[in-house]
Amino acid sequence: MGFWTLLQVASMPVIQVLIVGLLGAFLATEYINVLHADARKYLNKVVFTVFTPSLMFAILAKTVTLEDIISWWFMPVNILLTMLFGGLLGWVVVKVLRPKPHLEGLLIAVCATGHLTVSCLRNYGNLLLIVVPAICKEDGTPFGDHATCGSIGLSYASFSAALGSIYIWTIAYQLVRTSAVKFKALQMAEEASKLPNDDLEATQGTLLLKGDDAQVQQTGVSLHSANDLGEGKTSGCTKVMEVLHQILHELTAPPTLATIFGFLFGATTFLRNLVVGENAPLRVIQDSIALLGDGTIPSITLILGGNLTQGLKSSNIKPWMIVGVICVRYVFLPVIGICVVKAASSLGLLPSDPLFAYVLMLQYSIPPAMNIGTMTQLFDVAQEECSVIYLWTYLFAAVALTLWSTVFLWILS
Repeated sequence: MGFWTLLQVASMPVIQVLIVGLLGAFLATEYINVLHADARKYLNKVVFTVFTPSLMFAILAKTVTLEDIISWWFMPVNILLTMLFGGLLGWVVVKVLRPKPHLEGLLIAVCATGHLTVSCLRNYGNLLLIVVPAICKEDGTPFGDHATCGSIGLSYASFSAALGSIYIWTIAYQLVRTSAVKFKALQMAEEASKLPNDDLEATQGTLLLKGDDAQVQQTGVSLHSANDLGEGKTSGCTKVMEVLHQILHELTAPPTLATIFGFLFGATTFLRNLVVGENAPLRVIQDSIALLGDGTIPSITLILGGNLTQGLKSSNIKPWMIVGVICVRYVFLPVIGICVVKAASSLGLLPSDPLFAYVLMLQYSIPPAMNIGTMTQLFDVAQEECSVIYLWTYLFAAVALTLWSTVFLWILS
């Protein structure tokens, strides 16, 4: 595959994201004012509770079987390694650049997570689901027959998307939540320092009942418990119970729960045949869920574009922070990915299919996961900064992905 052809393939989904994001920014301007702050907040709730869970269930129930889960066991390990190395590099960026506390979790999260949560019906806005089948159609690739390569590549990409969703809605979710706790605690401390002690408790209650903070309460965040932890007032047993409760709460978040059910239906032949296929008796349920899932990526992108309008005016993100994220995602992680995949291949941990190794490498070079924007909106923290980061990382994505795809193909040829 030629460089310019690969550049065109890699740039198409990125350009789509940028176009829809600009539309969201235009709709959020004071001249149109359709996608104002409240509209973005309520649309984000729909994305979190309806669109994203539908998307993940539709992908898994249709494309992933029990045999796939068993034979592709290294893929979840690889995605976990991408998040581990990306998170460590993001932590270094935070320590070097010292951003404000509410930005720490965001920077680590965008460094750790790639764009894996996607729409499969229209192949919209997803790099893996567009790039992999497109490369399979080209002559001279090391992936064999075009039709077989495209079918298997789509399954690899879908499985990767589903696994990424689990990690995103647990690990990255926790990072953004922690930043929200710090931000709300600082707000409360500032309010408390301005009032007499008699008014402190009333001030805390007012902050917790604010409309913007209601979402934090819904996701299990308690500022009182955070203060108690800081003062050492809770026992060890209570701390353990709180951690277990938080883990359980994150695992039962709608996107994660839908992913678990998607794996269950995809891996169980009886359940799969109920909803998937032209002769499935409950096919209408799968079709309806897939239709809802189609709204995920456009909605997220519109929200990010709307936040960008305000972000360009008032965000606290510094240029060096953006440079740090770009270097982590497009320079250091791909190099680490090559080393990890080559080492796993030499140890005999991977299937013989070179396309599998290509997808594993590609997971290290894709832009940040867009669902982090949903989380910042959900917790009402760093939405504008998140949008600015996405603007620049996606501007660089097409060229970076093209260069690294060429390198990966050369290594595997």
